[in-house]
Amino acid sequence: MVGFISRPKTEDVGHTFTNISETGYYTINHIHPEFIKNAHYTSGKFRKDISEFNRCDLTEEYLDDFKAPFVKERKFKMGLCFREKIDIALNDTFLVIGEIVELVLPKMHSLDEDIDLQETNAVGISGLNTYYSLTKLEQHPFVRLPEVPEFK
Repeated sequence: MVGFISRPKTEDVGHTFTNISETGYYTINHIHPEFIKNAHYTSGKFRKDISEFNRCDLTEEYLDDFKAPFVKERKFKMGLCFREKIDIALNDTFLVIGEIVELVLPKMHSLDEDIDLQETNAVGISGLNTYYSLTKLEQHPFVRLPEVPEFK
């Protein structure tokens, strides 16, 4: 399962969640350095008759009869089936939860190994508009209580 928080509800909230709720499907595509600016501007509240793909110079790609478009220029893509919307009254946003049903990985990876986001050249984001390169710092084993070290 993967979740994301929507922007606060307003009359001009855009049509992303409308598309998700109508079709039941959506995609999440990792951002790479060469497409940061294009990807960032897809978050604009475009009218329903304006394609973010066309306006931001990205290419729609449909894979394996999946009902929502992926971004062709991306190497790491997730196709999700909408599962639940949870309203958050504190700031009038909502959590959208989807189940991954389609996964496209860079050629160097498989589901049997950890995905090295640094190696895939993926980009991280903080807040709504600040982008970072990702550097792997450490890797640790799955935590089993008898194996927790003493930290004194």
